[in-house]
Amino acid sequence: MAERNLPMREALRSALHEEMVRDERVFVMGEEVGAWQGTHRVTRGFLEEFGARRVRDTPISEMAIAGAAVGAAMAGLRPVAEIMTINFAFLAFDALINHAAKIHYMFNGQFRVPMVVRCATGWGNQATATHSHTPEPIFAHFPGMYVAMPSTPADAKGMLKAAIRDENPVLFSEVIALYPKPGPVPDDPEFVLPIGKSDIKREGDDVTIVTIGRGVEWSLQAAEMLAKEDIECEVIDLRWLRPLDMEDAIQSFKKTNRCVVVEESLPHFSLGSEVAAQLQEKAFEYMDAPIKRVSAMDVPLPYSREIELMALPNAQKVVDAVKEVL
Repeated sequence: MAERNLPMREALRSALHEEMVRDERVFVMGEEVGAWQGTHRVTRGFLEEFGARRVRDTPISEMAIAGAAVGAAMAGLRPVAEIMTINFAFLAFDALINHAAKIHYMFNGQFRVPMVVRCATGWGNQATATHSHTPEPIFAHFPGMYVAMPSTPADAKGMLKAAIRDENPVLFSEVIALYPKPGPVPDDPEFVLPIGKSDIKREGDDVTIVTIGRGVEWSLQAAEMLAKEDIECEVIDLRWLRPLDMEDAIQSFKKTNRCVVVEESLPHFSLGSEVAAQLQEKAFEYMDAPIKRVSAMDVPLPYSREIELMALPNAQKVVDAVKEVL
């Protein structure tokens, strides 16, 4: 299969472009997606190619964006709504959770809501506490809403295409820090990754690292550092918080008997909590050490660059956690 080396933002652009060409029901909407070409340039050139009917600039109202997307999806279209950053998705919470996630159930299957809400996510870059959330576990709490979080350009393309084609609403979180990071991306317009399937990003026998999003980058960096000390880590990228696929993580844990969970989110009521609970429920007899979690500190993110970095996960914190469970 032919491949190109693309940054994640271009892989997302490729996926969205291919799906708009493939299916005329697919359209994009959001703040600055048209004339401004998207805050992160994912919709660059779309207005000129597809026109204002399928590339719709909206008012600055996240509730209106999400609410209109729900209605369009119920009426037979396949909207891809962009919310500039996930911090603003809280303003659309009612439309996303009380409507998009529940309409299929509440109407006894008479309606579906095939929509995607793209959000840029992640801490850092001195955006301060109100603009630096990684709150995907909150959205994944509710049945009916799928939640995706790719870590590589190839995953971003294959997962976004799957999300657009699916009949369920999907919150698609794109880590801001990963937008410029390049990687090989298949050229095939039918390259679609299955929804709710994790991936083994690195094999190893000593410790299982379960992670998602930017945590994959930190975990792989830590694994390379530890390999120099003859400690081999297996890195499991969950890719989806809902549906949550724990099979790779469980099988890896049965092999290594130790686990570290790495996430960019806050520690309480988190992905790490859920992974730890499921491992002890389903593989307790294989456990040789307590499961260790690496996350952001339980504080609003400070503005000061040095203190901000202190509050965030990094590769060294993963290394330290792995050594603790060993």
